[in-house]
Amino acid sequence: MAQMKPESLAVFNSNDVYPIGADSTMPFEQHRDIFYLSGVDQEESILLLFPDALNVAHREILFVRETNEHIAVWEGAKLSKEQATEVSGIATVYWTHEFEQVLFDLMSEASTIYLNTNEHYRQAVETQTREDRFIEWVKSKYPAHHRAKSFPILNDIRGVKEQEEIQLIHQACAITEKGFRRILKFVEPEVWEYEIEAEYLHEFVRNRSKGFAYTPIIASGASANILHYIENNKQCKAGDLLLMDVAAEYANYSSDMTRTIPVSARFTDRQKAVYNAVLRVKNEATALLVPGVLWAEYHKEVGKMMSSELVSLKLLDQKEVADNPLAYKKYFMHGTSHHLGLNTHDYGELKTPMKAGMVFTVEPGIYIPEEGFGVRLEDNVVVQSSGSPVNLMQSIPIEADHIETLMNER
Repeated sequence: MAQMKPESLAVFNSNDVYPIGADSTMPFEQHRDIFYLSGVDQEESILLLFPDALNVAHREILFVRETNEHIAVWEGAKLSKEQATEVSGIATVYWTHEFEQVLFDLMSEASTIYLNTNEHYRQAVETQTREDRFIEWVKSKYPAHHRAKSFPILNDIRGVKEQEEIQLIHQACAITEKGFRRILKFVEPEVWEYEIEAEYLHEFVRNRSKGFAYTPIIASGASANILHYIENNKQCKAGDLLLMDVAAEYANYSSDMTRTIPVSARFTDRQKAVYNAVLRVKNEATALLVPGVLWAEYHKEVGKMMSSELVSLKLLDQKEVADNPLAYKKYFMHGTSHHLGLNTHDYGELKTPMKAGMVFTVEPGIYIPEEGFGVRLEDNVVVQSSGSPVNLMQSIPIEADHIETLMNER
């Protein structure tokens, strides 16, 4: 609210409940912006912020779906007004069906309305959302008002995590660790990728996670060279590596882990050499995540690290690297880090210097289709005001020898 223009109000909508067909729907996932700002995790909720409202009670308003006995029996009771206040800290609560009337009154006091467009750099939304429909309606209903964007403000403040948020991400990481340690005892030749996925899900849910923070990648053998392999339907073969990009959510906050392990509980010499090269890049890249660093420059430095490792592995030669500084992208074609939080690829500034409190993934990889395997390793780290970043996954096994030991203890 402190960053809004004078005489302006902002509106944030819940996500839709998306239909699958017939009477089936997908599980509800709250829009992360209204959740971040209010803590309300319920469909058909609306948040209205109007710092200059003449009526002090109308400077923060929450609208929630009116409950009744029928809804209580079939779906479970929704938030009462008192409960909505308890959850959000917002004193003024109306029913959602009262929104248009209240907005009409407040728009007479406002000159600008902030609209919550999705401008995340990775967004590729093809479905019209509840927020999209609201934006169209506002433009038609209130054409004389100025319009502004909520995204730049949210992108700034959501990118720097509060201590409570970091604790929730850390808890998601702790649940992910339990899943990983479970499968180290489970993986062996002939097991199916989907069986491994099921082991993770079992451990996540039994530790009060809703499940996966994102669609899991359980990729054995050559499938590891497909960056977004999600079929998870192959059988793990003796001698193969198994790349697992899989992590738990907790309280709507994501963790994001990748580990690569040997199906037969022992790396070959070549596999271990590649693995250790990736681990060195991860450790060196992590150390660069300090206040003042520019994301684009950081990735250039990681590219130099990776180029050196690829030359040592004889995947590139010095002349190739000298002629083309991006030659490493043949074997490492994706970025190293992204913001992490309420979204797996979270909001956060990428064109301005890094700040303390930002949470990033660090996930280098080397993919060698001609050799039939790929390695990626990924941890989640918090930028500190001084000193080295804090690795929220530092207790999750990652050293090659340690993983071999744990896999051979069963």
